[in-house]
Amino acid sequence: MTRPAGTARTLVARARLLGGDAVAVPGLSLREAPDAARARASLRAARAADLWIFTSPAAVRFAFRLSPSLQMPRRAQAFGVGAGTARALARHGIWAIAPHEHADSEGLLALPELADVRGRRIALIGAQGGRDLIASTLRRRGATVEAIHVYQRVAPRLTRRHFDALVAAPDPLVMLISSGEALRNLVSLLPAPLLARLHHQPLVVSSSRIAGFARDHGFGDIVEAASALPGDLLDGARWALARHRL
Repeated sequence: MTRPAGTARTLVARARLLGGDAVAVPGLSLREAPDAARARASLRAARAADLWIFTSPAAVRFAFRLSPSLQMPRRAQAFGVGAGTARALARHGIWAIAPHEHADSEGLLALPELADVRGRRIALIGAQGGRDLIASTLRRRGATVEAIHVYQRVAPRLTRRHFDALVAAPDPLVMLISSGEALRNLVSLLPAPLLARLHHQPLVVSSSRIAGFARDHGFGDIVEAASALPGDLLDGARWALARHRL
């Protein structure tokens, strides 16, 4: 499991319920925005926005950590990149529109509610970096987009404990990847012999984009899951294991 540090608990628990022996190795570490005061001021200014888009459950968590009394104006619409983000918003009393099939930027941008945003003001709440696909696409559609960075993604701190757990894990060792940045970090941080072993193990990814990145970095046995949702990633793992046993 390569979820960000501290966020893999649910996925690990579900894998173990299915009989798997799960090992959590973070591909990312999440931290509060480097300029917290600026992020708070941007969240206050977002009350003038027509649409609020949260890019991940982490975006929701860090936004409300920075501004516990954060409230959206009644006239504004909220969006989440996936069902997990929508559920995180619901815990704060905010109903959000989210794509059902593709929990990613492309799925969000395909929502009919975002097809015509000309003249609308949009608050895009997430982390700095990434592909910038949402902001650039919505700007091309005529919206004014304010990117509010409430957290940052940094490389994880992997220790001997992580490496030893991977070395001890038996074949087939299925890796679940839902972030190209996480995979890039692992490629650069894992010891060369361990990375060489993983190149020959099944790899489950959440998008064709990540699959292409994985192929470019030497992975060959790749299964593309339907989405980054835990259930879809685990379905991909089951398919990878079934194929491995053939």
